[in-house]
Amino acid sequence: MKIIKEPSIYIVGKQIVNSEDIKRFLRENNITWQTDTEIGAEMLSEISGRICYMSFGEKQGRKTNKEYLKNIIKSRHGSVLEHSVWNFIICGVSRSFTHELVRHRAGWGYSQLSQRFVDESETDFVEPDLISADQELHEIWYKCIENIIENYRLILEKLKEKVSKKFPDLNQVMRKKLVRQTARSILPNATETKIFVTANARALRHFIELRGSLNADVEMRKVAVKMLRLMQTEAPNIFNDYTIIKAEDETEIVTTEHRKV
Repeated sequence: MKIIKEPSIYIVGKQIVNSEDIKRFLRENNITWQTDTEIGAEMLSEISGRICYMSFGEKQGRKTNKEYLKNIIKSRHGSVLEHSVWNFIICGVSRSFTHELVRHRAGWGYSQLSQRFVDESETDFVEPDLISADQELHEIWYKCIENIIENYRLILEKLKEKVSKKFPDLNQVMRKKLVRQTARSILPNATETKIFVTANARALRHFIELRGSLNADVEMRKVAVKMLRLMQTEAPNIFNDYTIIKAEDETEIVTTEHRKV
């Protein structure tokens, strides 16, 4: 059993721009357009915004992608950011975290580790910072977790016997699912989980702004700050208006002058 204190985020997918069809669109509509970014998300956000006003060629106005997206964010034209999408795997987070994460609906998609199908006998747990920083609290918490996982294993074995006797005609897959979905009822919110997440840039900005604030749960805040750092490298012209600062409680929070884009 491993105790986890920091989340991990992996960017496993992003958009590829179809440059040939962009050129065909420009050619067939007798317009020209050039951008100085090679980042697909930034390029697609720019071209989707320019479509709204057909601001190409001589009407292009702001020439650089950075200038263009800076104005988009400043004017809160956030809908064009919905066309930029990434795929993530988030690990080392608790069930408490994902209970809150999945409340973000617009612009998000989720596929989470299932406790109905996965045996959690060897699972890990996420320890809150406030508890891990205090030896007495840590020992109480750890004993509690040890007791729960020991009883989970015991219940699992008892349920296997019971289900085999009571439902002898059930196939093996259904037996396992019935046993695990019943035993999971005693697992705590601290149980580590893994979740595959898809989100667009606007949804990510909302998440970072809301969950990276001082009012957010500490674990949510950790993920929001880590997500921001990744996205500022991944698409700086979309996320560089955010700043990471130290809060009164010594944790990191995020701030921006461009809220609710």
